[in-house]
Amino acid sequence: MSHQRIAPNVSETSNQLAEALAALRTELELPAGYPAEALRDAEAAVSGHMLPAQDLTGVPFITIDPASSTDLDQALFIERSGNGYRVLYAISDVPSFVPPGGALDAETRHRGQTYYAPDGRIPLHPEIISEHAGSLLAGQDCGAFVWDFELDAEAEFRTVSVCRASVRSRAKLNYKGVQSEIDSGTADPVLQLLKEVGIKRVELERRRGGASLNMPEQEIVQLPDGGGYRIVAAPSLPVEDWNAQISLMTGMAAAQLMLDGKVGILRTMPAPDERSLLHFKRQAGALGKPWTEGTSYGEYLRTLDGKDPRQLAILHSAGLLFRGAGYTPFDGELPGSVMQSAIGAPYAHTTAPLRRLVDRFVLVICEALSNGTEIPAWARDALPSLPEIMASSDQLAAKMERLALDTVEAALLVNHVGQEFDAVVISGSKPAKNNGNGNGNSTNGHNGNGNGNGNSHGSSGIVQIAEPAVTARCDGEMESGTKVRVKLLDADIATRQITFELLQ
Repeated sequence: MSHQRIAPNVSETSNQLAEALAALRTELELPAGYPAEALRDAEAAVSGHMLPAQDLTGVPFITIDPASSTDLDQALFIERSGNGYRVLYAISDVPSFVPPGGALDAETRHRGQTYYAPDGRIPLHPEIISEHAGSLLAGQDCGAFVWDFELDAEAEFRTVSVCRASVRSRAKLNYKGVQSEIDSGTADPVLQLLKEVGIKRVELERRRGGASLNMPEQEIVQLPDGGGYRIVAAPSLPVEDWNAQISLMTGMAAAQLMLDGKVGILRTMPAPDERSLLHFKRQAGALGKPWTEGTSYGEYLRTLDGKDPRQLAILHSAGLLFRGAGYTPFDGELPGSVMQSAIGAPYAHTTAPLRRLVDRFVLVICEALSNGTEIPAWARDALPSLPEIMASSDQLAAKMERLALDTVEAALLVNHVGQEFDAVVISGSKPAKNNGNGNGNSTNGHNGNGNGNGNSHGSSGIVQIAEPAVTARCDGEMESGTKVRVKLLDADIATRQITFELLQ
């Protein structure tokens, strides 16, 4: 007797998805509401908050973020200075809202970072801080750590200092709007200079061997009516890269300040090992985009186009080389390894204190070192404990994002079981042509590939369909980078399982 699976209707699917996402929070033991004592700490800190004495509210700072963001960590101002540039980068003064040793401090150390779930974020700090008093909202006087850079004509920084000051952002801008204004030639001079400096900083990144993995990202977006979700997969806008270059520059400056002062905490990552690099080079050649001798890793990645199926497969494989990142504290004796290999320089997290715990400590240390004052004991004493806190929260955030994406993808496909789709093979079950080494059954832990279901049905690989934008396991023998036709066998919201089969 055959059993035909009846697809749920849209309302049932929406309810099942909401239940599954709620269950995910429980399953992963994600933080819920803030403890009452920590909230009292936050409220007291806000009501008694004093702005820094140094007044930079006359500087016309702007913020550039996703349109929906309200936890604004950074504000920017750029002007010409001689044949170079002056960049002022204001970072939210979060340390002034968190009394050391109190309940709020303890809760932020427990959380480690903000968790971005599809059904709502779980903030590192209470909203009274993260979305109001501590957020660099337009028209609001705020405290900030202001980084002051003097750049030369090539946008390399010659001098840098950091101080606490009062600032006021003039406008809350979003990436799409800024990109449109820049492209049409109607952008404000600060935005035009952001493009100019950003492009030059990208060139400096290329020279030092840094690497940016420009792979289309999948983002879960809630529909306006709150009745469901969609997954958007699109390459980042150029302005996002230019803006990120200012943040990277600040992180590099923070690292150098701390290395010179022999105290701090770096974000480090080792270079890829030779075996992994050799395998990647063989696969890239087999997929028709060889990595030629004399070309740096970062420079090669910039030549890849994620819209090309075979090059998209290379980009996915390249992501496996970005491994081993961690936090390295030091006090007195410099660590043996200080490099962040993907950036090509020593680097520290310092520009997102509303959303990441470690930045709060880096800001305080850098401000003291820049001004020759004593580093607060609470910041110095915390250094040894921060790597474990951040590693644990990073792992939890990555797991939540992966499982949430699996859940939403299953919901998007649950009513399409039995249908056929065009797909691109991201990770194949047989070697690409002319690749004697092959890429085996490498999987990305997505939709069952990392939990025992990966190869239980014989040969399988990972495929990506375009609409809806979903990546999942597919049964069958296939070659990385090829376009194939697949059939959806199963999509289950509760178990987060999606299975395709290759059509011959």
